[in-house]
Amino acid sequence: MKKRKILVSMMIAGGLIAPAAYATNGYFSNGYGIKSEGMGGVGIAFPQDSLAAATNPAGMVMVGNRIDFGLELFHPDRSSQITGAGGANGSFDGNNISNFLIPNFGYNHMMAPDYSLGVSIYGNGGMNTGYMNNPFAAYGGQGEGGVNLKQLFIAPTWSKKVDEHNSVGVSLNIAYQTFSAQGIQGFSAATAPGIGANSTSNNGTDTSTGYGLHFGWIGQVTPDVTLGATYQTKTTMTKFSKYSGLFANQGEFDIPATYGVGVAVKAAPVTTVAFDIQRIMYGDVASISNPLGGVPFNLGAPNGAGFGWQNMTVYKIGVSHDWSSTLTLRAGWAHNKEPYATSETFFNILAPGVVTDNVTLGATWKLADKSEISVFYMHAFSNTVSGVNDIPAAYGGGNVSNSLSEDSIGISYGW
Repeated sequence: MKKRKILVSMMIAGGLIAPAAYATNGYFSNGYGIKSEGMGGVGIAFPQDSLAAATNPAGMVMVGNRIDFGLELFHPDRSSQITGAGGANGSFDGNNISNFLIPNFGYNHMMAPDYSLGVSIYGNGGMNTGYMNNPFAAYGGQGEGGVNLKQLFIAPTWSKKVDEHNSVGVSLNIAYQTFSAQGIQGFSAATAPGIGANSTSNNGTDTSTGYGLHFGWIGQVTPDVTLGATYQTKTTMTKFSKYSGLFANQGEFDIPATYGVGVAVKAAPVTTVAFDIQRIMYGDVASISNPLGGVPFNLGAPNGAGFGWQNMTVYKIGVSHDWSSTLTLRAGWAHNKEPYATSETFFNILAPGVVTDNVTLGATWKLADKSEISVFYMHAFSNTVSGVNDIPAAYGGGNVSNSLSEDSIGISYGW
């Protein structure tokens, strides 16, 4: 018991000081928990551990009493290129920080045979760029250029079996996010009137907190087929006051709502195939979805300019195969569409979240003491979005191309 309390304390502390810096589905994580990530991020109808609440809260009552803690090493490769812009032309490497350690933790306890209480702690997503050779230097930027957005969710969860075949669940998503920007002082001139001109860049790290709800259902419709559905509300966040001149509505940066459906099919006694469809509502958050537009940008204004991101649909498929009584193998694939159009590449030098396809592999070894070790590997294939005349004429015109690829490995221990 003492060992468990120590592990819980360590994971909570680790989660609070080291939230994630993802950029796989736009800026959201592709999956939560090492087992899910090894299957392409599926989990709406196929819960596997106590991180299940991050995907579908209804799954917690199905995994029983569990503790899981994991660590992921995330390696994104970001770059941008500017052409047709005179002295601003060049190729820019955004990898000043190349590797990120991302912890996660889950705990679930069966309060009775038909309901459970638990908590999942995980990095919801984020975005990081760091250009030592600043692509915005020609537009008034000084020093290193880039941004750092991190989001952490703590999700206390109640889950209940309503009958032999159906379960429901709800999580309270308690969110904490941090943001900093540097080297983009040139955008101060585009800040809306009445908002501090020094509130776009180089103001250190700002923090924001908020909350939302996450609902889920899982139903076994036949002995071999399970369905799931989930809806997560928009997470209403306090404003980034230090960056009120950068984000719409004077620093507002809420976390978009999501919803999805999933199916898990037992193709053989030792093999399960799962498929999820997830919708991320980036278009409902002005600071994320509004286009940059022409000059003046009116950054920070009510319903002001943003990154031009669109709603995203993500398709995930994964396979789990019990190779033996002690070894389970996994594989998966996920696909989405770039979050922004070619007309929005200029501002998105800061947030080049353009990968569209990733593949994963994973495995779990069951140990003699009934605990287990799980691992996964993910590769997101390099993708480039190239704009034409997407730099506003007032900034001299020109073209921007943004590129991103990613690799990630992770390990967890659970019992």
